[in-house]
Amino acid sequence: MRRFVKDNALSLFFLLAFLAALVGQSIAGTADYNATQLSDGGEPVSWPAYVTSSDFAVDVAENWQSEYLQFLLFIMVTVWLVQRGSPESKKPGEEGAQSDQEQKVGPHARPSSPAWAKTRGLRQSVFSNSLGLVMGLVFLLSWLAQSVAGTAAYNNRQLAQLQDPVSWGAYVASADFWSRTLQNWQSEFLAVLSMVVLSVYLRQRGSPESKPVGAPHATTGEEN
Repeated sequence: MRRFVKDNALSLFFLLAFLAALVGQSIAGTADYNATQLSDGGEPVSWPAYVTSSDFAVDVAENWQSEYLQFLLFIMVTVWLVQRGSPESKKPGEEGAQSDQEQKVGPHARPSSPAWAKTRGLRQSVFSNSLGLVMGLVFLLSWLAQSVAGTAAYNNRQLAQLQDPVSWGAYVASADFWSRTLQNWQSEFLAVLSMVVLSVYLRQRGSPESKPVGAPHATTGEEN
Protein backbone atom coordinates (compact mmCIF):
# COMPACT_ATOMS: atom_id res chain seq x y z
CA MET A 1 0.00 0.00 0.00
CA ARG A 2 2.82 2.44 0.85
CA ARG A 3 4.43 1.76 -2.53
CA PHE A 4 1.11 2.32 -4.30
CA VAL A 5 0.53 5.63 -2.52
CA LYS A 6 4.08 6.80 -3.22
CA ASP A 7 3.93 5.83 -6.90
CA ASN A 8 0.53 7.48 -7.36
CA ALA A 9 0.81 10.37 -4.91
CA LEU A 10 0.26 13.09 -7.51
CA SER A 11 -2.98 11.63 -8.89
CA LEU A 12 -4.22 10.73 -5.39
CA PHE A 13 -3.57 14.27 -4.17
CA PHE A 14 -5.58 15.84 -6.98
CA LEU A 15 -8.34 13.23 -6.64
CA LEU A 16 -8.75 14.10 -2.96
CA ALA A 17 -8.53 17.83 -3.73
CA PHE A 18 -11.20 17.40 -6.42
CA LEU A 19 -13.54 15.51 -4.09
CA ALA A 20 -13.03 18.03 -1.27
CA ALA A 21 -13.74 20.94 -3.63
CA LEU A 22 -16.82 19.19 -5.06
CA VAL A 23 -18.25 18.54 -1.59
CA GLY A 24 -17.44 22.10 -0.54
CA GLN A 25 -19.15 23.43 -3.66
CA SER A 26 -22.25 21.37 -2.94
CA ILE A 27 -22.48 22.64 0.65
CA ALA A 28 -21.90 26.28 -0.27
CA GLY A 29 -24.22 25.90 -3.27
CA THR A 30 -27.01 24.53 -1.09
CA ALA A 31 -26.68 27.49 1.28
CA ASP A 32 -26.66 29.99 -1.58
CA TYR A 33 -29.59 28.31 -3.32
CA ASN A 34 -31.64 28.29 -0.13
CA ALA A 35 -30.85 31.94 0.56
CA THR A 36 -32.21 32.79 -2.89
CA GLN A 37 -35.25 30.59 -2.33
CA LEU A 38 -36.10 32.32 0.96
CA SER A 39 -35.60 35.80 -0.49
CA ASP A 40 -37.95 34.89 -3.35
CA GLY A 41 -40.55 33.47 -0.97
CA GLY A 42 -39.78 29.84 -1.82
CA GLU A 43 -38.99 26.82 0.31
CA PRO A 44 -35.42 25.76 1.15
CA VAL A 45 -34.22 22.36 -0.05
CA SER A 46 -32.10 19.65 1.54
CA TRP A 47 -28.51 18.93 0.55
CA PRO A 48 -29.44 15.68 -1.29
CA ALA A 49 -32.16 17.54 -3.19
CA TYR A 50 -29.71 20.26 -4.24
CA VAL A 51 -26.92 17.94 -5.40
CA THR A 52 -29.40 16.06 -7.61
CA SER A 53 -30.84 19.28 -9.04
CA SER A 54 -30.21 20.82 -12.45
CA ASP A 55 -28.74 23.92 -10.76
CA PHE A 56 -25.90 21.92 -9.21
CA ALA A 57 -25.42 19.81 -12.36
CA VAL A 58 -25.03 22.82 -14.65
CA ASP A 59 -22.50 24.47 -12.33
CA VAL A 60 -20.37 21.30 -12.22
CA ALA A 61 -20.67 20.47 -15.92
CA GLU A 62 -19.79 23.96 -17.16
CA ASN A 63 -16.54 23.84 -15.18
CA TRP A 64 -15.68 20.36 -16.42
CA GLN A 65 -16.25 21.19 -20.07
CA SER A 66 -14.07 24.29 -19.91
CA GLU A 67 -11.24 22.38 -18.22
CA TYR A 68 -11.29 19.57 -20.76
CA LEU A 69 -11.52 22.06 -23.63
CA GLN A 70 -8.39 23.74 -22.25
CA PHE A 71 -6.46 20.47 -22.18
CA LEU A 72 -7.81 19.35 -25.56
CA LEU A 73 -6.71 22.56 -27.27
CA PHE A 74 -3.33 22.59 -25.52
CA ILE A 75 -2.65 18.98 -26.50
CA MET A 76 -3.61 19.56 -30.12
CA VAL A 77 -2.09 22.99 -30.83
CA THR A 78 1.27 22.08 -29.26
CA VAL A 79 1.68 19.53 -32.04
CA TRP A 80 2.05 22.38 -34.53
CA LEU A 81 2.69 25.58 -32.57
CA VAL A 82 5.76 26.41 -30.46
CA GLN A 83 6.76 29.03 -27.91
CA ARG A 84 10.48 29.69 -27.81
CA GLY A 85 11.82 29.42 -24.28
CA SER A 86 8.85 27.59 -22.77
CA PRO A 87 9.19 24.10 -21.25
CA GLU A 88 5.56 23.57 -22.28
CA SER A 89 6.56 23.70 -25.96
CA LYS A 90 8.54 21.64 -28.42
CA LYS A 91 11.66 23.25 -29.79
CA PRO A 92 11.24 25.48 -32.86
CA GLY A 93 11.73 23.32 -35.95
CA GLU A 94 10.17 20.24 -34.33
CA GLU A 95 6.59 21.16 -35.24
CA GLY A 96 4.38 18.38 -36.53
CA ALA A 97 3.46 14.79 -35.67
CA GLN A 98 7.09 13.58 -36.06
CA SER A 99 8.33 10.43 -37.75
CA ASP A 100 7.61 6.83 -36.72
CA GLN A 101 11.20 6.53 -35.56
CA GLU A 102 10.92 9.59 -33.33
CA GLN A 103 7.60 8.36 -31.94
CA LYS A 104 8.89 4.79 -31.49
CA VAL A 105 5.97 3.12 -33.26
CA GLY A 106 5.66 0.19 -35.67
CA PRO A 107 9.07 -1.30 -36.50
CA HIS A 108 10.72 1.33 -34.28
CA ALA A 109 8.80 0.30 -31.17
CA ARG A 110 10.73 -0.98 -28.17
CA PRO A 111 10.00 -4.31 -26.42
CA SER A 112 8.46 -2.33 -23.53
CA SER A 113 6.31 -0.17 -25.81
CA PRO A 114 2.49 -0.45 -25.52
CA ALA A 115 1.08 -3.25 -27.66
CA TRP A 116 -0.87 -0.94 -29.98
CA ALA A 117 2.25 1.16 -30.61
CA LYS A 118 3.84 -1.95 -32.17
CA THR A 119 0.97 -2.45 -34.62
CA ARG A 120 0.11 -0.72 -37.87
CA GLY A 121 -3.08 0.67 -39.33
CA LEU A 122 -6.19 1.68 -37.39
CA ARG A 123 -5.08 0.49 -33.96
CA GLN A 124 -1.84 2.45 -34.13
CA SER A 125 -3.68 5.50 -35.45
CA VAL A 126 -6.25 5.34 -32.63
CA PHE A 127 -3.59 4.87 -29.95
CA SER A 128 -1.46 7.63 -31.46
CA ASN A 129 -4.36 10.07 -30.94
CA SER A 130 -6.02 8.46 -27.92
CA LEU A 131 -5.25 11.26 -25.47
CA GLY A 132 -6.83 13.93 -27.68
CA LEU A 133 -9.76 11.66 -28.54
CA VAL A 134 -10.60 10.97 -24.88
CA MET A 135 -10.19 14.62 -23.88
CA GLY A 136 -12.41 15.63 -26.78
CA LEU A 137 -15.04 13.05 -25.88
CA VAL A 138 -15.15 14.14 -22.24
CA PHE A 139 -15.41 17.78 -23.35
CA LEU A 140 -18.34 17.02 -25.67
CA LEU A 141 -20.16 14.94 -23.05
CA SER A 142 -19.69 17.54 -20.32
CA TRP A 143 -20.75 20.31 -22.74
CA LEU A 144 -23.88 18.30 -23.56
CA ALA A 145 -24.55 17.74 -19.85
CA GLN A 146 -24.14 21.47 -19.23
CA SER A 147 -26.55 22.36 -22.00
CA VAL A 148 -29.21 19.86 -20.86
CA ALA A 149 -28.93 20.73 -17.17
CA GLY A 150 -28.73 24.42 -18.04
CA THR A 151 -31.95 24.18 -20.03
CA ALA A 152 -33.73 22.57 -17.07
CA ALA A 153 -32.38 25.13 -14.59
CA TYR A 154 -33.26 28.03 -16.91
CA ASN A 155 -36.78 26.72 -17.42
CA ASN A 156 -37.25 26.34 -13.67
CA ARG A 157 -36.51 30.04 -13.31
CA GLN A 158 -38.79 30.85 -16.22
CA LEU A 159 -41.71 28.94 -14.69
CA ALA A 160 -41.09 30.50 -11.27
CA GLN A 161 -41.47 33.90 -12.95
CA LEU A 162 -44.60 32.72 -14.81
CA GLN A 163 -42.80 32.84 -18.15
CA ASP A 164 -42.76 30.24 -20.92
CA PRO A 165 -40.00 27.59 -20.90
CA VAL A 166 -37.64 27.32 -23.86
CA SER A 167 -36.40 24.39 -25.94
CA TRP A 168 -32.89 22.95 -25.68
CA GLY A 169 -31.93 24.55 -28.99
CA ALA A 170 -33.23 27.94 -27.93
CA TYR A 171 -31.31 27.78 -24.66
CA VAL A 172 -28.05 26.75 -26.37
CA ALA A 173 -28.42 29.81 -28.61
CA SER A 174 -29.27 32.09 -25.68
CA ALA A 175 -27.14 34.77 -24.02
CA ASP A 176 -27.45 32.97 -20.67
CA PHE A 177 -25.78 29.82 -22.00
CA TRP A 178 -22.94 31.60 -23.77
CA SER A 179 -22.34 34.01 -20.90
CA ARG A 180 -21.86 31.06 -18.53
CA THR A 181 -19.74 29.20 -21.09
CA LEU A 182 -17.44 32.01 -22.20
CA GLN A 183 -16.69 33.24 -18.69
CA ASN A 184 -15.21 29.80 -18.04
CA TRP A 185 -13.38 29.54 -21.35
CA GLN A 186 -11.64 32.90 -21.03
CA SER A 187 -10.25 32.01 -17.59
CA GLU A 188 -8.92 28.68 -18.86
CA PHE A 189 -7.24 30.27 -21.88
CA LEU A 190 -5.69 32.96 -19.68
CA ALA A 191 -4.33 30.30 -17.31
CA VAL A 192 -2.66 28.39 -20.16
CA LEU A 193 -1.28 31.61 -21.64
CA SER A 194 0.19 32.55 -18.26
CA MET A 195 1.80 29.13 -17.82
CA VAL A 196 3.31 29.13 -21.32
CA VAL A 197 4.73 32.67 -21.11
CA LEU A 198 5.72 32.89 -17.43
CA SER A 199 7.58 29.58 -17.60
CA VAL A 200 9.93 31.20 -20.13
CA TYR A 201 11.26 33.67 -17.55
CA LEU A 202 10.34 32.23 -14.14
CA ARG A 203 11.40 28.99 -12.43
CA GLN A 204 10.15 26.56 -9.80
CA ARG A 205 13.00 24.48 -8.51
CA GLY A 206 12.32 20.75 -8.72
CA SER A 207 9.11 21.01 -10.73
CA PRO A 208 8.85 19.10 -14.03
CA GLU A 209 6.73 21.99 -15.29
CA SER A 210 9.70 24.34 -15.00
CA LYS A 211 13.08 24.57 -16.67
CA PRO A 212 16.14 24.06 -14.46
CA VAL A 213 16.79 27.21 -12.45
CA GLY A 214 20.01 27.93 -14.33
CA ALA A 215 18.67 27.24 -17.82
CA PRO A 216 18.77 30.22 -20.20
CA HIS A 217 15.45 31.92 -20.91
CA ALA A 218 15.68 30.94 -24.58
CA THR A 219 15.96 27.21 -23.77
CA THR A 220 12.83 25.54 -25.15
CA GLY A 221 11.24 22.24 -24.21
CA GLU A 222 13.68 21.47 -21.38
CA GLU A 223 12.21 20.41 -18.05
CA ASN A 224 13.66 19.38 -14.68
